[in-house]
Amino acid sequence: MSSTSVPQPAVDRMVDPAGRPVVVGVVPGQPDLVPLTAASWARAVGAPAMRLAYVDTSRYVVEEHADGGVTHAPLDPDAADDSWERILGTMREHLAGVLADAAVPWRLDYLAGRPDRALTHLARAVDAAAIVVGTRAPGSAAHLRELLEGSVAVHLAHHQHRPVITVPTSVVDWRATKAPWR
Repeated sequence: MSSTSVPQPAVDRMVDPAGRPVVVGVVPGQPDLVPLTAASWARAVGAPAMRLAYVDTSRYVVEEHADGGVTHAPLDPDAADDSWERILGTMREHLAGVLADAAVPWRLDYLAGRPDRALTHLARAVDAAAIVVGTRAPGSAAHLRELLEGSVAVHLAHHQHRPVITVPTSVVDWRATKAPWR
């Protein structure tokens, strides 16, 4: 066990949401409900901007920058190409349409590595009020992935002190769960 103390959530570490940006985790194909919910929340607290971020898990961080951005490289050196730029362009174009009436300025960041760590780094860099993420898509593949990797929202809630706003993108009927307490 480490002898260094990890800073814990406390009243003196609270981040006043008024006038601070909001960090939003986005992924291709995600329901528009996530960025629209983030925009609604950002307007409500008077956020000056939203920093939307796509975290590419097939790339790793070479260097973190003070503005929250990163220099990144592919995990597989044979896969070194510019496809990440196309992904970013496609997402930016889609989000421009979705957030056209958002009334909150936004920027899309392309990050790399573990989503929870990347979003935490960006939130610290911009002194964000909160981090907004969506839930995973339903299905056995998503369930298995979450079982193996864990939930980004849960990792965020346990590893940094800002509030995490989780936007439900799909719900399951309580009667369909196989829990013994239903």
